[in-house]
Amino acid sequence: MEKIIPAKLVKGDEIRVVAPARGIKIIGQETRDIAAKRFAAMGLKVTFGKNTTDENWDRMGSSSIEKRVEDIHDAFADRNVKAVFTIIGGANSNQLLPYLDYNLIKANPKIFCGFSDITALLNGIYAMTGLETYSGPHFSSLGMLKGCDYTLENMQKMLLNDGPNRVEASAEWSDDLWFLDQQKREFIKNDGYWTLHNGKAAGTLVGGNLGTFVLLLGTKYRPAFEPDTILFIEDTEGANIADFERNLQALLYQPDFANVKGLLIGRFQKGSKVSREDLEFIVSNKRELKNLPIIANVDFGHSTPLLTIPVGGTAILDNGNITLEK
Repeated sequence: MEKIIPAKLVKGDEIRVVAPARGIKIIGQETRDIAAKRFAAMGLKVTFGKNTTDENWDRMGSSSIEKRVEDIHDAFADRNVKAVFTIIGGANSNQLLPYLDYNLIKANPKIFCGFSDITALLNGIYAMTGLETYSGPHFSSLGMLKGCDYTLENMQKMLLNDGPNRVEASAEWSDDLWFLDQQKREFIKNDGYWTLHNGKAAGTLVGGNLGTFVLLLGTKYRPAFEPDTILFIEDTEGANIADFERNLQALLYQPDFANVKGLLIGRFQKGSKVSREDLEFIVSNKRELKNLPIIANVDFGHSTPLLTIPVGGTAILDNGNITLEK
């Protein structure tokens, strides 16, 4: 597959905010304002898809498939728009995959960024077009008043700057309901990366939220594990160690998993109660993982802060160190 790398953002560029899953109604006005100011500070103009409103949401907190697809198509077709950011995740982004115009997207390559349920679109678009996408902050993620510096810094390194990003573990992290009270926050000292298996590997990144990624198995929207793939996975608070293990096993059963040469595991939320010892137990009991470099407790997933990771980009794993390349 021929890979397409979208152009980096520069001052004056317009970003378009869309809602492929839940809509803007769930995001408070304070959060919206802070996020808009953050983009403005980077010299970026924010516009919203015409169906991204506070009205007409269904039981899933979404607008219709047709409206959600329309906003994505409009964003890619608009030559003034240089990046597309999702508002937030949800549970139904995978509904959109059969309805997207992949020829339109391929002909108008640009940054597409989000995470969680948006994993379905990040990988589906990459699989169908070769366009590198970005597992990174939603528009709403940048509405966090405190504790956003690491997220913002790494997003800028990946989306605005050239060159590789040798990432470092964040100094602290949070798993609180920050959007309910922007002043009352709880930050936890970071243990750093957990090197479960040492070693070196380099290859193409695919992955994201594990529970969403496995929804793509058996479809054309799941990117092939090409030779020298680096898989990155994380899961939500609702997924305990048993859920994580069996979804990981589903990936190991894929015939092309033999091409995976390294594994990155994002930080688990407190509610999942997944420990380093749990992960070491899982890894030690899976022969498919025996010779892979594996690094866990990496800054991506449903806690904050967040890295921006290029789906279709390159990762270099070197005995516990991680470098990301566009």
